[in-house]
Amino acid sequence: MEKRELAKKKRRVKALQKELGELGPVMRGSVVVIGTRNKQPYLSLNKNKKTQLIYLGKKREDRAREYSDNYKRLREIVEEMTQLNMTLLKEKYGL
Repeated sequence: MEKRELAKKKRRVKALQKELGELGPVMRGSVVVIGTRNKQPYLSLNKNKKTQLIYLGKKREDRAREYSDNYKRLREIVEEMTQLNMTLLKEKYGL
């Protein structure tokens, strides 16, 4: 692999590390709306093969959605960093 490509991948890893540090609060789970007539927002989390629901109300819905979105972005960053680091490791040690 070219030195230019390796340098580009290293810069991308640094940018992802910076984004990771600026991400903010994270929370696993999804905001769901439950109800037929009176729809109410809940945080749904599957833990130990059981679904846990937390009532959010309108006041906490946006914050819970933000935390959940941050968690999804965190996973995306980790996946991309894993691919980049595997490539860099492979090149550095000739695997």
